[in-house]
Amino acid sequence: MSAVFYGDSFHSVDAKNRVHVPKRFQEALARDGEGSLVCYLSLGVDGCLYLFSEDGFRQAMGRLETQAITGPEQRRLQRLFFANTRRVQLDAAGRLLVPEKLRAAVGIEREVAMVGVAHRAEIWPREAWESFESSNADDGLDDLHTILCSPPGSEGEASER
Repeated sequence: MSAVFYGDSFHSVDAKNRVHVPKRFQEALARDGEGSLVCYLSLGVDGCLYLFSEDGFRQAMGRLETQAITGPEQRRLQRLFFANTRRVQLDAAGRLLVPEKLRAAVGIEREVAMVGVAHRAEIWPREAWESFESSNADDGLDDLHTILCSPPGSEGEASER
């Protein structure tokens, strides 16, 4: 099982388009042969980038590969995913260089939010994340409560104690 990404934090993008990766996210990443932490950045949905560990990327790639044979739509998605994915190394200070193509695609400029989402992290322009979070603050929390608090295999709402 790959590491779990969780929490959120805000970071500035420096003049060289580098952004600091939180320690708790760095701990989920593996080192390459040169000793550098590595991750995969990919264009995500809803206006963010996905950051995968090596294991998380392999899992995502496996899902794409097994579905790519089933039709033209899956092949199209596979092409778009891989064309917009980069393997990046973190520098000694724990920063990653956000490739220009990906940075421009989601509108990252001065500040980002890094958000843990289970098997991946997401990198959002800070304003976009704050807007998403505030507009969804109340929506779905009852559904989330039901999912997290219901006994496995039960349907409907969790019982209140």
